[in-house]
Amino acid sequence: MNNDLNNSILDKLTKVCVCKSISRLNIKKAIENGAKTLDDVIKVTGATTGPCKGRRCKDKIEKLIEEYNESLGEQNEQDNRIS
Repeated sequence: MNNDLNNSILDKLTKVCVCKSISRLNIKKAIENGAKTLDDVIKVTGATTGPCKGRRCKDKIEKLIEEYNESLGEQNEQDNRIS
């Protein structure tokens, strides 16, 4: 519980896109709501559109997408074992 709380707070405070001040929480919400690619996340959040043009955040966003997809895969495996 405490670890989840800490992660939640860090997600709110951690800026993935520093130029546009977009938090990790906002990026994660976009991904959870169906943004499947970097371009999808850009359209929803405006990330990568600041002065650095994504040089600082593209890799971080792609990693968050990858982590989300991996967690879905693990969840599907667990669901299949239960069924």
